[in-house]
Amino acid sequence: MTERTAAQPEQPSAEEESRTSRGAEERENTISGWTDVYFKRTKQAVGHFGDVRATYALFMRRPVISAPRLVIDWLNQVASDRGVEFDIDLRYREGKWVGAGEPIMYITGSLYHLCDLETLILQKLGPACVAAHDAFSMCTDLPHVAFLAMDARHCAGTEMADMMAYAASVGSERAKRKVGAVGFIGGSTDATAHHFGQSHGLGTMPHAFIGYAGSTLRAAQMYNECFPDEPMTVLVDYFGKEVSESLEVCQEFPERARAGSLSIRLDIAGSRYMETLDPPASYAVLERHVPEAIRGFRTEEELRYLVGPGVSAAAIWRLREALDEAGFQKVRIVVSSGFGPKKCRLMADAHAPINVIGTGSFLPIRWSETYATADIVEYDENPRVKVGREFLLRR
Repeated sequence: MTERTAAQPEQPSAEEESRTSRGAEERENTISGWTDVYFKRTKQAVGHFGDVRATYALFMRRPVISAPRLVIDWLNQVASDRGVEFDIDLRYREGKWVGAGEPIMYITGSLYHLCDLETLILQKLGPACVAAHDAFSMCTDLPHVAFLAMDARHCAGTEMADMMAYAASVGSERAKRKVGAVGFIGGSTDATAHHFGQSHGLGTMPHAFIGYAGSTLRAAQMYNECFPDEPMTVLVDYFGKEVSESLEVCQEFPERARAGSLSIRLDIAGSRYMETLDPPASYAVLERHVPEAIRGFRTEEELRYLVGPGVSAAAIWRLREALDEAGFQKVRIVVSSGFGPKKCRLMADAHAPINVIGTGSFLPIRWSETYATADIVEYDENPRVKVGREFLLRR
């Protein structure tokens, strides 16, 4: 597939021209300030000795899900700013699985206008592809669970936050197509809501709100008074009384409980067990519901997710038990705290009764895995690449 720059309006207004000019200037300043100096010197030399038409191959060293939209949009904008055209041969469209070392795309154009873009191109491609792969894995392992992207506060700035939300949406859409997953239903910020087809971010109350209110019940009452028509999710781990305070909140809001507009959120610190649980009690909970989850060999990490402290599978099952026994079957359970691909896989093994997962843990754990790489593979349509990278030559 070849993508080309979009045509500019034939007769832009003076205001549009001014805005376009400012945007182009800002982009060029960013390119100049953040591009590796050796690429800028290459550009200067090419300008001195003569331009050629070059083709770059972009690839990853590990399997990923293709998430190229941000870099393609940026390339098209830069091309428009510079009055040139880049041909983008996208070999793996958005949402497709890509093997290690397989070129995701080829970019062809003036070497003079491409060589100073490589640094920023790779920054915009690699992390998104890895995060999309992680999001896909999580949604596929738990297809009946809704996910909420709560990664913004773990990101290194707003540009990364936008990239990660986009990546989560790409991985989610693939999981929807492949296994009919619910996937990501939204994000926690208004700025990234559009990636999930939403007009605004989602969320109710943080721990700070519970501390401000002085009690979990009072926090729920205050929230209900301010947002009576909004669904309510109540955090119940601030005071370490997850089971008793969950029931107290449900009893305070029976209409919400019956209507399914009340959720209980667990975000228990990994340093302690949920109320009513300890190691033996945790094993007993899973023995009652999913004995097969604990009867085989498990690593220490897997056991922590299943029966350890924090938000374990046992904790989720125990809360579901307590809610159901009290007649609150329609109250939903929301969980957060370290829900990445590994933990989601274990929750799937334990058939944990989760309705929604709030996560930022689809963010790449090993940043070195996000390194995208580019090599020029053609000069004026003549194949040429450094020794060892012949696998990148276009076929």
